[in-house]
Amino acid sequence: MSIGYWDQVQAADFEVPADRPLDDLTAELTTMLGSTDPDVRDGTAFPALATWIQRGVYDDLLAGLGDGMVAGLSVGLGESGTDTVFRRSFSALIVGACIERDNDQHLLPVGKILDWGDRVAVWFLTELDTRGFVPDKGWAHAVAHGADTLGALGESPHLGAAEHEAILDVLAERLLRQPVDQPLTAGEPDRMAAATMQILRRDTLGTDVLEPWVHRLGVAANPFSGPVDHDPYAPTAAPQAFLRALFLQLSLSPTPPAIRSDLLLVVIDALRMTNAPYLRVANR
Repeated sequence: MSIGYWDQVQAADFEVPADRPLDDLTAELTTMLGSTDPDVRDGTAFPALATWIQRGVYDDLLAGLGDGMVAGLSVGLGESGTDTVFRRSFSALIVGACIERDNDQHLLPVGKILDWGDRVAVWFLTELDTRGFVPDKGWAHAVAHGADTLGALGESPHLGAAEHEAILDVLAERLLRQPVDQPLTAGEPDRMAAATMQILRRDTLGTDVLEPWVHRLGVAANPFSGPVDHDPYAPTAAPQAFLRALFLQLSLSPTPPAIRSDLLLVVIDALRMTNAPYLRVANR
C-alpha cells in the first residue's frame, strides 16, 4: 500500500479505514514501524497504532497486539548500528501504549502484563544499539522508549512494591551497563527519571529500598573516586546525568510522591558526594 493511502488516513484524524480488514492494516503498520523513513515510522505508523489503541479499536484484540509487539523486540536484537533498531524501539513504544490502555480500562489478566514486563526488561537490558537521533533516519531512541514503557508498566494496577523495586533495578542496571563509547546525549536520563517518578508516585517503596538504590547509582556516578589513569567522566556520565534529572523532577514536579522530602535528601547526598570538588568553598 502506498504512503499516499496512509496520508489520507492521517488527514482523516486516523479514522480506521473501512475498505480493508483491521488485521491487514495492523500488519502493514507493524512493518512500517521498522521503516528508516521517519515520516513513515514516526509520522504515520506509530501515531496510527497509538491512536487506535487509545480509542479502544483494539480492546478485544489487545493481548494479541501486545504479543506481536513484544515479538518485535527480538528482531535483530544483538545488532548495533543497523536499521533493525527502529522496529525494536518503536515496538516497545506500542507495548507501552497497550499497557497504558489496560491501566485505564483493565482489559488484561495480570499474567499477560507481567509477561510483557519481563520481556521488555530483558530487551531493555540487552539492547546494544543506544543511538538517539540517526542522521537522515530520525529517532531510534531505544533507551528513551524503553524507559517510557517501563514507566507505563510501573503504573499498572497489577503491580506492587516487589515489581516496582524490580523495575527500578532494571533502570539502574541499564545506566550502569551503558557503553562508554555510546553516551546518552538525547534526553534519555530525563526519560528514565520520568519513568522513575511514575513508579515513585505509586507510593509503595520506602527509604529502606530507595536509599541503597540511590547509593548504588551514586557510587557509579563518582568520577573522583579512583586513580586518574583513564577518563573518569565517560563511565560515570550516565548515572550522573540520571541523578541530576531525578533531583530536578523530584524538586519541581507538581505531583510529587509522598516520599519526596526524604528521597530528596538522599539524592542530594549522592550529588554532593559525586560533585564534591565543585562544592568546596574557595580559599580567600
